[in-house]
Amino acid sequence: MSAMGSNVPPPPNAPAPGAGGYSQPTTYTKGQPRGGRAGGAPAGPGPGAPRRPAPSAPAQQGGGGAMGRLRKARLRVVKADPWSVMKVSFLLSLAIGVIMIVAAAVLWTTLDSLGVFDSVGKTLKDVTGSGTGGTGGINIMDYVGFGTVITYTALIAVVDVVLLTALATLSAFIYNAAAGFTGGIELTLAEEE
Repeated sequence: MSAMGSNVPPPPNAPAPGAGGYSQPTTYTKGQPRGGRAGGAPAGPGPGAPRRPAPSAPAQQGGGGAMGRLRKARLRVVKADPWSVMKVSFLLSLAIGVIMIVAAAVLWTTLDSLGVFDSVGKTLKDVTGSGTGGTGGINIMDYVGFGTVITYTALIAVVDVVLLTALATLSAFIYNAAAGFTGGIELTLAEEE
């Protein structure tokens, strides 16, 4: 009788509980309550019982209809590699820079085809010109010509690539320092089978 109160060792092929500091993923059947059972019994399986139901178990429930299972795992992001963050942020900021240049070219072409620059230029020449002679005044195309707009947009895009890459890499270093104190961001991932 004293053997019943002693702990039974796990089978030799069973993984050690809490190996690596992480718990095993919990599998829930759809509709199964998540928490304690009625009568105060613990929600988890017994010491020697498998943690996951057999693959045929969901098919037997609910009148033979197969129900999906939901697997959950709690993970922590404890480190962001600054080198990989720098590479990804460089490529993303480069894509944003190309999008800015293309958007500026499309916007300028659209405004030019609608005659916006001609009407604004005529108005500025009338307001700032010498009146009857038609000479002088401000020519708007000197300031917003296609080449000028694309040049300034390209310069802004280059500065954007450098700044976004540097800020993302610096953010990775700051996150790693903060995660050393707090343990990092904890995520709960779910997979439906």
